Amino acid sequence: MKINELKNTAFAALRFLSHAGLLAYAPFPAWAEDTSAKKPNILYIVADDLGYNDVGFNGSKEIKTPNLDKLAKEGTILKSFYAQPLCSASRASLLTGRYPCHTGIYNVVRPDVPWGLPLEERTLAQALKEAGYETAIVGKWHLGDQPAYLPTRRGFDHQYGLWTGNIDYFTHMREGKLDWHKDDKPCNDQGYSTHLIAREACRLIQEKNPDKPLFLYLPFNAVHFPYMVPDNYLLPYSNLKGNRRVLAGMDAAMDEAIGQVIAALEAKGIRDNTLIIFNSDNGGPGPGTISDNSPLNGGKGSIYEGGVRVCAFVNWPDHIPSQATNHAVLHEVDWFPTLIKLAGGSLEQKLPLDGRDIWSVLSKGARSPHADEVTLCGTAKGLIAIRSGDWKLLIQGKGKKNNAPELYNLAEDIGEKHDLAATHPEKVKELMAQFDAVMKTAVEGAGSKAAGPNAKDHDEN
Repeated sequence: MKINELKNTAFAALRFLSHAGLLAYAPFPAWAEDTSAKKPNILYIVADDLGYNDVGFNGSKEIKTPNLDKLAKEGTILKSFYAQPLCSASRASLLTGRYPCHTGIYNVVRPDVPWGLPLEERTLAQALKEAGYETAIVGKWHLGDQPAYLPTRRGFDHQYGLWTGNIDYFTHMREGKLDWHKDDKPCNDQGYSTHLIAREACRLIQEKNPDKPLFLYLPFNAVHFPYMVPDNYLLPYSNLKGNRRVLAGMDAAMDEAIGQVIAALEAKGIRDNTLIIFNSDNGGPGPGTISDNSPLNGGKGSIYEGGVRVCAFVNWPDHIPSQATNHAVLHEVDWFPTLIKLAGGSLEQKLPLDGRDIWSVLSKGARSPHADEVTLCGTAKGLIAIRSGDWKLLIQGKGKKNNAPELYNLAEDIGEKHDLAATHPEKVKELMAQFDAVMKTAVEGAGSKAAGPNAKDHDEN
């Protein structure tokens, strides 16, 4: 039997253990740890405002995402992967390995404000560049549009796309101002933004430096408002209405674009040594009318599951189990230390990390470092949820049930329909102690003096 067949047989056994609830304790063969001496290329794809159930691999029957589904099937689907409830906050956490309560990026970094991701924060791009990687961002930045905060000042060798958000997909204008840039200089490329992002990503792969591994950060602005897509993408979705139909077309266009990028990796001969990660930056907006976050409760902007638990998978042939589902509690902050360690980089830095190395969770089914506690920050200081095991405590802040905590058992109630705070006071007390510990180190919002306490509605970010 060939080595790949042996691996697939072993992974099949591991999938059985996973379904039986025993994966976290299953012994894995030594080759599951072998990342090889050759540093992997890293393709990190982020969708914008994509609903938990708006992809086929999570069960969508309405929207077709064949390229994402294939990648997910050939890799591991992450069923309990958490991000932040808004665009900028999610990107800040991913690129720093730190929660919003420590970066201060709770809400949206709007255009022309004199602040962004704090300059003392070390980014994933900086760390990977130090480790010998060629680094590129193609897509949406959204962490500051003033000179010191731009991508090429924060560790990226190449930049292409938009600095902010909410742009016209065809003209690339926002509020009368062009927001399309290449290497952080104005760019007048014409076309639908999703198509342009794919084209540039493919170009970078084709022209990749042969002497360096590539870190390609690919954050699409799809499927974020405004809802716009070429008419041909609407044709398969005549059964849907209004913005739901347009979102479906946008989702399909993004899926097509991702397929083109994967084809470029294959043509370059580097597909097998490329770690591919995919997730949405937050839950979908307008759940039930625009997005589908089922079976989760709530959507974008909230710290209910529908706002922070997102569709996600990881794929790396012969290193990550295929046709697998991992239910371990993971957070996007974890990718910072995990990727740097895989890249052979240094985790020494001034600011402490919230993220934890999750490679053994992904490759060997080890217990999650967040099994006992993960912090889910909302859109302002003090808006926090604490998940511990199957239990989740929410503190929604003033104006929500007189600031009374809410408690849910996600194993029995993934839709967060039954508040158990009144009947489980000891569990509330236990998780409130964790909340209090988080608040001791929580910082005020970055730029809060300039932005004021009432930032614009998140649907306009």
